[in-house]
Amino acid sequence: MTDNQWERQYGSSERLGATWIEEQQAWNFALYSKFATSVTLSCYDSVVSAPCYSYNFDPYLNKTGRIWHTRIPASAMRGALYYAYKVDGPKSGPGFGYDWHSFDKDKVLLDPYARSVFFPPDFSRAAACMPGSNEGKAPLGRLERDAGAFDWGDDKPQRHGQSLVIYELHVGHFTKNSNSGVPPDERGTYEGLVRMIPHLKELGVTAVELMPVFQCDPQEGSCWGYMTLNFFSPHHLYAANPAAGGQIAAFKALVKALHAAGMEVILDVVYNHTTEGDQHGPNYSFKGIDNSSYYMIAKNDAANPYCNWTDCGNTILAPGAAVRRLVLDSMRYWVEEMHVDGFRFDLASVLALNYKEGRYDYDEDAPLFDEIATDPVLNSVRLIAEQWQMGMAKFPGRVWHQWNGRFRDCLRRFVKGDAGQVGTLMDSLYGSCDLLPDNLPVSMHPFQSINYIASHDGFRIGDLVSYDHASDDDSYPQLGWNCGYEGVGGTPADVVALRKRQTKNFFALLLLANGTPMILMGDEFMQDQKGRRNPYNIDNADTWIDWSLKKTHADVFAFVKKMIALRKAHPSLCRSGYWRQSVQWFGVNGPCDLAGYCRTLAFSLEGENAGDDDFYVMVNAYWKPLAFTLQVGDPAQWAMVLDTGRASPGDFPATPVAATSAQYMVQERSVVVFVRPRKMPGTGSA
Repeated sequence: MTDNQWERQYGSSERLGATWIEEQQAWNFALYSKFATSVTLSCYDSVVSAPCYSYNFDPYLNKTGRIWHTRIPASAMRGALYYAYKVDGPKSGPGFGYDWHSFDKDKVLLDPYARSVFFPPDFSRAAACMPGSNEGKAPLGRLERDAGAFDWGDDKPQRHGQSLVIYELHVGHFTKNSNSGVPPDERGTYEGLVRMIPHLKELGVTAVELMPVFQCDPQEGSCWGYMTLNFFSPHHLYAANPAAGGQIAAFKALVKALHAAGMEVILDVVYNHTTEGDQHGPNYSFKGIDNSSYYMIAKNDAANPYCNWTDCGNTILAPGAAVRRLVLDSMRYWVEEMHVDGFRFDLASVLALNYKEGRYDYDEDAPLFDEIATDPVLNSVRLIAEQWQMGMAKFPGRVWHQWNGRFRDCLRRFVKGDAGQVGTLMDSLYGSCDLLPDNLPVSMHPFQSINYIASHDGFRIGDLVSYDHASDDDSYPQLGWNCGYEGVGGTPADVVALRKRQTKNFFALLLLANGTPMILMGDEFMQDQKGRRNPYNIDNADTWIDWSLKKTHADVFAFVKKMIALRKAHPSLCRSGYWRQSVQWFGVNGPCDLAGYCRTLAFSLEGENAGDDDFYVMVNAYWKPLAFTLQVGDPAQWAMVLDTGRASPGDFPATPVAATSAQYMVQERSVVVFVRPRKMPGTGSA
């Protein structure tokens, strides 16, 4: 920021937020508001019921374009620790035009660019939902001169290719359980997660995708983090010591530790809506500062002024210049200052909505995506989209990864034993070219598909094999199969064994498929959430990771660990391009059977083009054993490396087991993998 007399006196509009100017011992404040008619800066010391210092912006001196700005010497601020704004502007309603405003000159408003948030003892969401003053009850931005100070040492960004295996986790729920081994004051925190990095390394994952860690409203009622209050601040409740902005240092220490362990850090971000909700929700920040610049407004609908494409009450106005700048500034902050390696965008397709010809519709050329693609900081980070509304080939982020719900649904149905899934299973294993076409106009790749069986949203794998119906929604259709016994208490031994086999089948197919695999925390040892489909508001032992299961289901954990290692050791499985001529599809003893009744599939994968061994995979989702035939080459060249139909540790033998004939009995509901090395190692016999 340049130093000149005008800026010293009236502030600079270059950088939004509160910026400490060391050489001047002053704070620069800058706030975007297109429609505001007056702006007041309110600063607070330890007594937050009334400002210790206030400044009224002069629109003729403290405003450039749509940005209100000022610069205040620290010596004049009377020991201020926190800050906020009060903003006034035009009214809304019939006769006031299309822009819907929520200005309230008495409301204390959080700066959208605050780097950490302070919640006073009397903080109240209810007070923000009512008109008038919420002084002493509103969230405030912290004024911290050295909040960004941190010794990064030799920290380097992480970027994996063929070895990428993503692990989705919730910072709070991962270590809150007393059996996590984490000290009580660190459970459910960034610091607690650092202590569990050895588990992640043991498992073999190479990227951690954190469910939202942006600052949320602690009184909103959900605990997953998808109701964002501020896009720059780490959530304070995930820090062992949030005093004086300790969440910033704690988050940076987490990123540094994960990088040192060779793992990427990917943030699940929610840029499509905020916690302010609709007209009945709280007026914390965006609403009172510039409602119609930040949110999509329903034209001529005074009763329901907010477009609700997110089912969360409001929708961010992504095409707007203010929002585009907010999103890019936020992303750059988390990359440059917090050193994260990528982002997973919640409901990313909502950000492609644009107002055209009298209505909002999806825009394949949405400007936000072009700006991200051309940004010199952001064009090299990993970008993942959750998008259900637009076809993958039409989604504006054409080089992004994308969550593949079709893969998830197909694998669930096939492993459960549903009919008519073989063709879709082939597409899914091949790399989902049906959803990610590699034709000349789009040129997509299989690694862009994020393949998964379970995520935070819906059943875990432990629930998929233990419940026929969701316990929190009886009307919801069948999601899984309970293997003959509903629930997890008092389960018969034979049902437990079948559930373990089904879990291994899920992981075997997930990690054999072309694409990028993602694992949900705890699935590696069959964690369940008591049959709940949507426990977004459950923060207790029912949703916390139960670390005793790692011992109870040690055989499943060992299988998943070995399966990840197998995948990482064989580049043939995950390729930049589709398998094409390298793959041949078979049935049990002949050609592939695509009949609706069929529940079996086999395929061979030639590895020469990838500099790898050959694979032959047999999949039996039928409820009876079937004798499969090795239909490629001399059976003596093949060796079995895994068989989910065998009890542990025979399911993943330490030494490959040589085939003694072309016939191999694949047990009911089992997956078998043979490998043909270029040079056969010493083997046992099948």
